[in-house]
Amino acid sequence: MKTCQINGKSEPCQEQLENLEKLVAKIPADNDLEKVAENIKALSDPTRLKILYLLQDGELCVCEINTALKKPQSTISHHLNVLKSAGFIQGRKDGLWIHYKLSNPSIIDLIESINHTI
Repeated sequence: MKTCQINGKSEPCQEQLENLEKLVAKIPADNDLEKVAENIKALSDPTRLKILYLLQDGELCVCEINTALKKPQSTISHHLNVLKSAGFIQGRKDGLWIHYKLSNPSIIDLIESINHTI
């Protein structure tokens, strides 16, 4: 820890402590941050990101996603469940098939924004 420029000690001075309290007060609650972390984990898999990109132009059924990604249905279903649990996609049952779409299309903008900061 660097020396406080105000009091010359190697601990925060009162002014720094007050600023820290203000900063800490802005941090969301732990349970809210846990939810954010879980959502970020849902985006941390390349297959799941590919699914989101596939859905950016509209609804697709599971068979279309399987075909596009050349992955087994069980693998795609697992990834779809993770994305759905995180709230990134929603499904609509149509007979034997489930059609998926993005819950919020701006998720692609977020992914693009993250990608451009790297």
